[in-house]
Amino acid sequence: MEKYLIKFKEDESKYVQIAKHIKRLIDKGKILNEEKLPPIRNFAKALEVNNVTIVNAYKKLQDEGYARQKMGSGTYAKKKENTLSFKREYSHTFKRLNSKTMKEIIDFAGETASSSYFPVEDFKKVLNDVIDRDGAEALTYQEALGNEGLRNIIYESFWDENIDFNDILIVSGAQQGIDIVSKALVNINDDVIVEKPTYGGALSVFNGRRANIYEIPMEKDGIDLWELEKILMKNNVKVLYTMSYFQNPTGGTYSLEKKLRILELAKIYDFYIVEDDYLSELIFDKDITYKSFKSLDKNDRVIYIKSFSKIFLPGIRIGYMISPRNFRESIQNCKVNTDIATSSLMQRALSLYIEEGFWKKHIDFLNKEYSERYNYMEQYLKEKFKDKVDFLSPGGGLNFFIHLNDSVRMDSTELFYRARDKKVLITPGVIFYKNFRDGLRYFRIGYSQTSIEKIKEGLDILYDLMEE
Repeated sequence: MEKYLIKFKEDESKYVQIAKHIKRLIDKGKILNEEKLPPIRNFAKALEVNNVTIVNAYKKLQDEGYARQKMGSGTYAKKKENTLSFKREYSHTFKRLNSKTMKEIIDFAGETASSSYFPVEDFKKVLNDVIDRDGAEALTYQEALGNEGLRNIIYESFWDENIDFNDILIVSGAQQGIDIVSKALVNINDDVIVEKPTYGGALSVFNGRRANIYEIPMEKDGIDLWELEKILMKNNVKVLYTMSYFQNPTGGTYSLEKKLRILELAKIYDFYIVEDDYLSELIFDKDITYKSFKSLDKNDRVIYIKSFSKIFLPGIRIGYMISPRNFRESIQNCKVNTDIATSSLMQRALSLYIEEGFWKKHIDFLNKEYSERYNYMEQYLKEKFKDKVDFLSPGGGLNFFIHLNDSVRMDSTELFYRARDKKVLITPGVIFYKNFRDGLRYFRIGYSQTSIEKIKEGLDILYDLMEE
């Protein structure tokens, strides 16, 4: 009890002084994370104050994220976290998992298609066909810009030859694409705009380039255009990073009107749009039509990035970029300097897989499977959680972004830790914001790694935790 004792000043409320003192002890490590704080009566007696003073001090600590209450047990210290420290803990959670422990987990944090849906037999066939056709060349021959066959199938099948073939560059997934663009276009102190919230990997890349990052709030149909234009008028913006379909994490999809206006602003204010085409294959709502920023781009202002890993198989690590002519050479040079070439065998196999119609068949299958899970999770959230959360129904993709109502006393990081103890994994909103506190009332849950039975079981666990 001795470390908790303080001498009170006359000019400040006692409960505030008590809370500040405990915060200092936690920050200095003299009170450890999850250490139980003194019982209210004992603490009040030791400080010669009434019980309400201690109650108010503990309440202030909880509100500021320095303590949490366990029903029937008491109040426990909670080390103040920031985005970086929490990301480390979040990452360690998944590093500690293996194939055995994953079977015991209800994984709402996954953001790729389930490996159980991977068409092993179809892909094995095209792998064998490629090796029979190309022999050792399939394993050894490297093309810095990507396999010509895959680039050609992308050019014909996905773009109907409406782009310049020479602008297509094969990359090792969307993350590498963002990194290459950043190296080619963004210098120290350049101004970059991102959505708020946004993909944490993009934030890390732009932070690594020491850019000035401006966040613009996401609305249901894209970023707030009023806020966008205010920033554009005051700053020399180089790049706007956006996810046009089922934005990660909010699930928002840009309206045609907003796309056209942003393209117009890109020309007026001389900036480039980095379009991360995220999960646009999984559209469940018939009112949503597919039309990318790139397909509407008449002024060569869009750098388009597409990953095959999210809905195909993360292990193959293949995606592609379409560059504006102005930056084609610098972007291609950055790719070559990064890793020379992406796996030749996998590129050839993917090319043949698309050419023989397996890709379309697989996407049709995923739409059927995931739309059932989407509809179930959406309905269950609306019915059971109606007094506890708000959320946008995205109409596709693999996730829901949940806002905790005031009736839920814990924040999303505490929900993460408590759910993890119950073998349920979620993604707290703090991962997606520059400012840690902005994401405390949000979390993302997905259904790509769970059956409908597991969705119900996991949601019931989250509901019980919120009830506490």
